[in-house]
Amino acid sequence: MKSLRIFYLVSALMLATSAASAQCSMCRRVAESNMEAGEVRGKGLNTGILYLMSVPYVMAGVAGLVWWKRKRSSEKQAEA
Repeated sequence: MKSLRIFYLVSALMLATSAASAQCSMCRRVAESNMEAGEVRGKGLNTGILYLMSVPYVMAGVAGLVWWKRKRSSEKQAEA
């Protein structure tokens, strides 16, 4: 029963993202047209997108660094 609830929740979330992803191209077009007209709002939007895009990479890098340090310290303890 619990796995069925999880399946329905994941399915609902996947369906909800399809409507939200359609808006990204509209925002991008508005930002591009604003930048062509000389406004600076599009530049701020692009900076925000880059910021949001970098967060998962930083998190993965930190997790990899922690894993590497723990593995290295456990190898040193095994040698001693």
